[in-house]
Formats: sequence, C-alpha cells, structure tokens
Amino acid sequence: CALDCLDELGLEATTVEVIRQRSGSSVGTIYHHFGNKEGLVAAIFLAALDDQQMQMTPVVEQAADMQQAVSGLITAYLRWVGEQPKLARFMFKARASLASGAFRQKLDERNRKRYGPLLAYFEKGIESGTLRRLPREIYAPLLFGQVENYCRAWLGGRVKTPPLKYAKDFAEATWRSIAV
Repeated sequence: CALDCLDELGLEATTVEVIRQRSGSSVGTIYHHFGNKEGLVAAIFLAALDDQQMQMTPVVEQAADMQQAVSGLITAYLRWVGEQPKLARFMFKARASLASGAFRQKLDERNRKRYGPLLAYFEKGIESGTLRRLPREIYAPLLFGQVENYCRAWLGGRVKTPPLKYAKDFAEATWRSIAV
C-alpha cells in the first residue's frame, strides 16, 4: 500500500496519514515497525535492492565467462525493471533522499554487500587480462548508467519500447566499455 501511495502521489506528498488511511493500519503500527516515513521508505528501498540482488547474483555465479556475466547482469536488471516498474520508479525517486538521510549507512552497507562480490569477480577478469583496470568506483556506472538512464525514460513514458528489448544492445555497449 505504501508503495502504491508513493508511486501515485510522490515521495514528498505521501504522508504516514495517507498510508495509514489507505492501508487500514494504525499510526502506532506504522511507527512501531518503521519508526517514521523515512524508515518506511528505507525499508521498501532496501527490500527492492535485495530483490534485485536475488535476480542478479545467480547470473554471475552461473556465467561461463566474464562477458556472459556482464550480459546476464544487464539482462537481469532490465527484466527486473520491466517486471517491477512501480518499485523501479520508486527507487529512482527515493535514492537521493536515502543516500543523504539517516539511512545512508544502511544503504552504504547494502551497496558494499551488493557490489563487493561483483568487484571481486571483476578483479579476476582484470588479472586474467579480460577487463580493463579502471577505478573501482566507475564499474557500477559503466555497468548500469546507460541502462538506468533508458529505464528512467521508459518508466516516465518518454520512450515506449520496454527496456528488455534492448538487453543485447546495452550488454554489448557495456562490455565494450570495460573489456580489454
């Protein structure tokens, strides 16, 4: 219910009272479980990150090579956005407030958990001569930057073609940006 409210009304306009009214919950229950609106937003955001991770981790673990892993990551991400548009739209809107608010440390920890194993996997690709040695902090933007930009446009109705249709194109472009 909270996600529906956030999607329909936006982050700023959605209040705990609106969520309470629509969900039929008591204010006490919401505050007991989440502390405040920011806690509720953080819980949804972190759950979405976990859901994405569950889709993406097996792809890397089962990949035959580095290029297949990159292609699989891009495809898994695009599939997730297509299947979870409301959640994806929410994540794009809520990321900045979460990254600068009281839950920043939790978000940083979750991102280290999310990207740590991937960066370790990429280190093997660097050592084998498959991947370019780049500053660690630019791998994630190179992997997902162009994909996220397209997904924002699709979620906002500015482009009509579902993101998954371009998975191969995005995967090839991403691979060219990090491969030797």
